[in-house]
Amino acid sequence: MAYVLGVDTGGTYTDAVLLKDETEVVASAKALTTREDLAIGIGKAVKAVLETSGIGPEEIALASLSTTLATNALVEGQGGRAGLIYIGFRPRDLDAHGLSDALKGDPHLICAGGHDHAGMEAQPLDEDAITDFLQAHKDGVSGFAVAAQFATRNPAHEVRAASLVAAVTGCPVSASHQLSARLNGPKRAVTAVLNARLIGMIGQLIGRAEHVLQDLGIVAPMMVVRGDGALMSSTQARSRPIETILSGPAASIVGARWLTGAQHALVSDIGGTTTDIALLRDGKPAIDPGGAQVGPHRTMVEAVAMRTTGLGGDSEVQVIGEGLRGGLRLGPRRLLPVSLLAAHAPKVVHDALDAQLRAAVPGEHDGRFVRAICGRSREGLGPRDVALLDRIGEVVCPLADVIRVRIDFGALSRLVERGLVQISGVTPSDASHVLGTLAAWDASAATKALLLMARKRQGSGEVLAASADALARMIVDQLTDQTVSALLEAAFAEEDADFGDAPRALAHHALMQAGLRGHRGLVRLNTGLNLPVVGLGASALNYYPAVGASVGTEMILPSHADVANAIGAVVGRVTLRRSGSVTAPGDGRFRVHLEEGPVDLSDQDAALSLLETTLRREAGAQAQAAGADDVQINVTRDIRVAGVEAREVFIEAILTVEASGRPRVARD
Repeated sequence: MAYVLGVDTGGTYTDAVLLKDETEVVASAKALTTREDLAIGIGKAVKAVLETSGIGPEEIALASLSTTLATNALVEGQGGRAGLIYIGFRPRDLDAHGLSDALKGDPHLICAGGHDHAGMEAQPLDEDAITDFLQAHKDGVSGFAVAAQFATRNPAHEVRAASLVAAVTGCPVSASHQLSARLNGPKRAVTAVLNARLIGMIGQLIGRAEHVLQDLGIVAPMMVVRGDGALMSSTQARSRPIETILSGPAASIVGARWLTGAQHALVSDIGGTTTDIALLRDGKPAIDPGGAQVGPHRTMVEAVAMRTTGLGGDSEVQVIGEGLRGGLRLGPRRLLPVSLLAAHAPKVVHDALDAQLRAAVPGEHDGRFVRAICGRSREGLGPRDVALLDRIGEVVCPLADVIRVRIDFGALSRLVERGLVQISGVTPSDASHVLGTLAAWDASAATKALLLMARKRQGSGEVLAASADALARMIVDQLTDQTVSALLEAAFAEEDADFGDAPRALAHHALMQAGLRGHRGLVRLNTGLNLPVVGLGASALNYYPAVGASVGTEMILPSHADVANAIGAVVGRVTLRRSGSVTAPGDGRFRVHLEEGPVDLSDQDAALSLLETTLRREAGAQAQAAGADDVQINVTRDIRVAGVEAREVFIEAILTVEASGRPRVARD
C-alpha cells in the first residue's frame, strides 16, 4: 500500500489530494493561492489534507505538482526579462512567428553563425559579438535564450553560445534544440525566449514547494506535470519550464478520465483565470500537432490539444459603453475579486466603497483597488514604473488614489505584466457572492462593488443595471454565453467535416445561434453539442448546469471535480520523447544528425539503426533519471521517399522514441 500526494496551484485556489494505491481518493483540501509566494498556499493545502486524512507525512511515497503558473504568466504577459542570441538569421526573421512580440522589447543580438539544412557550418560563429552582448546585458535580464539556424541538424553553435552565457553571466540559458527537434528556427526561438522568461519563476516555485514539503516531513520525490499530461522530475522542470505550460489543464484531462472513465467527451475546466477545453477521444487527449498555443504565443512544446480562453471565476468584468445596447464582456485579464480583497483588508476596502457610493457622480475607477506583491525583483523597470510602485507602497490602495495622469496606466500595465502589482475589481466570483451561490469571502463588499458598477451608463444613457442582484445575474449569464462559445469553437476545431470557415466564425454564426435558441419559423433549427461535457473546477457546479442546458447536452459534474487537476497530477506516467533525423546529402550517403554533430554512413539501415539506438539510450536514461519504473520503449519512424525514374529515393527520416513508465514509489 502506498499513499501519493497530488497538488495543483490554480489562479485562485491551491488544491491537494491524497490517493491510496492510486485508486482511491482518501482526502482533499483547498487553500487560497498565495501569488506573492505560491509555496505558502501549497503548504496550507498539504497540511490540511494530512490533518483531514490522518496520514503521516512519512507515509507519502510520491508527490506531484501541476501548476497554471507558466500558463497564466504567458496569458497575462508576465515573466522575467530574457536576452535572445539569434545566430545566423536575418533581422526580418524577428517578425516571423511572433518573435518580436514574444521579446516585448527585451534585448537581442543577431550575429553571424549557424548551419545549413545538411548540418554543415554556414559561417563561423561570431563569439566576440556574443561576449560583448552578454557583458552589456548580464545584469539586466533573468535568463538568456539561444537559437541558431538549423540547430536541430547541428547544434554546435547553440552549444558554444550557451557555454559563453554560462561563463560570462552565470545566468540560466535556454537552447532551442534542447526544447524541440523540429525545423523552424524562428518558432524554436520563440519557445526558447519564453522558456528563459519562465525559468526564474518556475524554479522559485519548485524550490519553495520542495522546501515546504520537507518542512512538513514529506521526503518523497516530487514530480511536475508537463503540458502533455505526462510527469517529469522537478530537476527537469527547472531547466525546461516551458514544458509546464498547460500543465494544470493537462492534469485536469488526466483527472477527468480517472474520475469518469469517459471515452468521448469535451472536458471543460474553469479556473480563476482561464477556461481550458480539450477533447477526449477513445479515452485519450489528442496532442496538438502545431505545438502548444497559450494566449498569443504558438510554441513548439508538445502539449494536449487544448483551447485556453481567458475566462474564469476571477475574470475582469468590463462594461461595454459603445453603441446603444452596451453590455458586458468578461476577461481575458484576471483581477483579484473585491470580495476576496475585502476579506484581507476590510477597513480600506469598505471605507473606499462607501465613499464612492456617496458620490453623486460615478467615478472612472470606482470599485477598483491595487496592491503590490512584495519580494519581487524590480530589474529593468523604468523611472515612471518605479515611481508608481513606490506610490502604491505595501498597502491596499483605491486605484483612484494612485492614478494621477493617463500615462500612469501604461506604467500600471507594465507592473501587472511583471507580476509586481495586482488589480482588484468586479469578477464573476463577486457576482456569485451577491447571488448567494458562493460564500467564501466578503459578500457585503461584493454587493457594494456591483452597485457602483451598476451605476455606469451605457451608450443609450441608461444605467447598466437597476440593482446589484440584476447586475450579478447579467455577469453570470455572460459567463454562460462565453463558455458556450468556447465549447462550440473547440468542437468545430475538432470536427472532421470542413464547414468552410474558422471555428470562431462558425460558433458565432447566426444560424448556429438561432439553432441554440430552437428557432421555429418557416425553418426549424436545432443546434448543439453531440457529445457530453465533463465540467471541472471549483465553480463548475455553480456555472456549468446552465452551460449544459444551453448547448443541449449532458453535463457531467463528477465527485471531486473541484480537485481534478490535483488528481491528474499524480495518476499520470513519466514519459520522455527524443526525436532525430536522417537526411540524404548525396546519392548513397545517409547523414545521422546527433547531438555531438552529424555522422555520415553509406547504408540507410545502418543510419536508421544508429539513430534509433542513440535515441533509445537517451530517452531510457532520462526516463529512469526522472524516476520512472518499468520503462517501456516505443519507436515511430516517418520515412519520406520520392519517386524518381521508376525508383524510390530516400529523402528524410524522422524517428521518435518514447520511454514511459509509472513514477517509482516506495511500498510497504
